Amino acid sequence: MPGVMASMEPVERQSLKKLTFKSLKRALDVFAPLHSQFPPPDSESKKMRLSHKISLEYGGIKPTLAQPQPAKQKSSAPSDPLALPAPEDGQRGGAHNALVVAPAAQSRQTEVGPSKSNALISTPSSSERFSTSALMERIPSRWPRPKWRAPWKNYRVISGHLGWVRSVAFDPSNSWFCTGSADRTIKIWDVASGRLKLTLTGHIEQVRGLAVSQRHTYMFSAGDDKMVKCWDLEQNKVIRSYHGHLSGVYCLALHPTLDVLLTGGRDSVCRVWDIRSKTQIFALSGHENTVCSVFTRPTDPQVVTGSHDSTIKFWDLRHAGKTMTTLTHHKKSVRAMALHPKENMFASASADNIKKFTLPKGEFMHNMLSQQKTIINAMAVNEEGVLATAGDNGSLWFWDWTSGHNFQQAQTIVQPGSLDSEAGIYALSYDLTGSRMVTCEADKTIKMWKEDETATPETHPLNFKPPKDIRRF
Repeated sequence: MPGVMASMEPVERQSLKKLTFKSLKRALDVFAPLHSQFPPPDSESKKMRLSHKISLEYGGIKPTLAQPQPAKQKSSAPSDPLALPAPEDGQRGGAHNALVVAPAAQSRQTEVGPSKSNALISTPSSSERFSTSALMERIPSRWPRPKWRAPWKNYRVISGHLGWVRSVAFDPSNSWFCTGSADRTIKIWDVASGRLKLTLTGHIEQVRGLAVSQRHTYMFSAGDDKMVKCWDLEQNKVIRSYHGHLSGVYCLALHPTLDVLLTGGRDSVCRVWDIRSKTQIFALSGHENTVCSVFTRPTDPQVVTGSHDSTIKFWDLRHAGKTMTTLTHHKKSVRAMALHPKENMFASASADNIKKFTLPKGEFMHNMLSQQKTIINAMAVNEEGVLATAGDNGSLWFWDWTSGHNFQQAQTIVQPGSLDSEAGIYALSYDLTGSRMVTCEADKTIKMWKEDETATPETHPLNFKPPKDIRRF
């Protein structure tokens, strides 16, 4: 035992500083950031990969030395024209490379017949042979170029409400429009002069939705008091009330061909009412949060709803109001939707983006090319293809429907005495001609907009860049 102890070497004493440096070195070797980095690219492997790609793409074409043609072939018309010669640096070396058709490719051409395009590309030089630019095909952008549109300007400000103006609807004759406000009143205004014609009272909470029937002399209103009312415009009074919602009603729409009314609210249900009998036909339940936007069509899908649960649902009224499709492209609440008056497409707005979909299947088209970066409360599109979106911060953006290009960004101006936070826009609508637009705002005013007649493409040029890629979400 003493002999074993004598044969062992004594342990070298190390200072605490040296031991600390050893521990740091081990930790650096284990957790060094270089482990997550990729190794530098290998030029040889890159050349091999590109040469393999070239052989796959141009298997029937091979570079050969150009041989002088006999005099007989010069006089006769060539059946397969050769490619263009290589650059000048190849000619200086004594021989230039040309691309000729391989024998297999020649026989294939003689069997099938003359090809549509006999033009062949020239062989790249030795420095350009292994670059991807020789394989890339440059194609022009297929994105539709937007049509030039005149900017819109505010030409009239109407005051009369004592609270936030939350809803707007136009008369089918285009002679007046009505607005609903947080002061619990509905006011009717003259379109041409902007003068107040009538004030209707009946709600006990703010009026969030309005619609005027094109087939009857009726106007429908909905509000936070859970009430949906039908107004007779000949007698200027309520003739029907629709009871059934368990909370505030946020939106309503009229079916274009049936005597059917649709309302959506905080109880996460879109209810279908018979206008005359006041009975509830269907309760379209399936959303998990507030139904805040709805529009109807004469064909399938007859009802489209948007909700705070960031989904859009298509409903079929012919089969007991069952869900046809659910669109889950948005990430935030779908507060506004707009149906194109001519095309079978619609747009939906959320805080993340504005998206276009086709009807009736709901296929996703594309996002708008800019982001408004605010909560979008309302949107509308006219027959000319001008889409307007209104935000919670007072921003009013105008878009070209076909291309998704944002050609104007306007900012509403609050009334003197109002707070800057009262610049929000809660509702907007075009008149029947599409040449005028009305916005309902948080500063208790109603603003009317129209196109600027003095604008020209020279004074307001179209700055458009086609997108490189369109994100789906």
